[in-house]
Amino acid sequence: MPPRRVVTGRSQEPRRRFAEELRLMRTERGLSLRELAKKVGWGPSQFSKMESGDTVGGPEIAQALDTFYGTPDRLLTLWELAVADPAQFKEQYRRYMLLEAEAVGFWHYAVSRPPGLLQTAGYAREVLAAGGAKGKELDQQVEARTGRRKLLEGEDAPPFRGILSEAVLRTPLRDMQEWREQLEHLAQMSQRPNTTLHVLPFSAGPHGLGSTAMMFLRLLDGRTVAYAENDVRGELIEESGRVEHFHRIYDAMRDLALSPAESRKFILRMLEEAACEPST
Repeated sequence: MPPRRVVTGRSQEPRRRFAEELRLMRTERGLSLRELAKKVGWGPSQFSKMESGDTVGGPEIAQALDTFYGTPDRLLTLWELAVADPAQFKEQYRRYMLLEAEAVGFWHYAVSRPPGLLQTAGYAREVLAAGGAKGKELDQQVEARTGRRKLLEGEDAPPFRGILSEAVLRTPLRDMQEWREQLEHLAQMSQRPNTTLHVLPFSAGPHGLGSTAMMFLRLLDGRTVAYAENDVRGELIEESGRVEHFHRIYDAMRDLALSPAESRKFILRMLEEAACEPST
């Protein structure tokens, strides 16, 4: 019988494990943060934040470290797991995040903000800060939200259909440059083969989700679950009857919305108007 493998004792949480491995690999080579920075090309404060778990950095940093340490894709793989780690989200969202990561199809209705999967880092930072997040917590929440965008990237990305209330496109950020970048991102995403966007104009009148954002997830086992959210609370809905009820409301709203082609024109028109606004 082969000898029993010794357990490392290191963290099983992806984000914490990534930070531990970074610190371990550097110290094993007897390098200071400043020395590592000189050799790899990023500032020592960046590596310090990554090793403390305040940030996971970007994939280009993980790749550069893999090259430097001679560990092909090891740190990049740990980085991918860290970015997708549901432990970085607040407790009430964790089960939803686990299901979102497994979903094979998305349908979303946005009341006043673009869906999280379509938000830019600048947009996420301003709205999360408006909600009270600051400092390290703000950095982590921005990183967690923008990290979710990879679910819609790649050749095999699942289909995403979003209905955007007109209010989404008429509620700018205080930073007009960041707002223009968000509108540009929506316009770009609307051209992706797996992404379909509709704008629900004010002229559509009242409807069944007037103050509630809603995401539907189609899962691998064929089930559909829904997540309803407002500024106060969120609720994961798994009971099939309730999910079907809200999906019918969603379908009725889609019938009132602009076509994808007209919706893209609407987004581009908002971008043109934003380009005329002075930057703050």
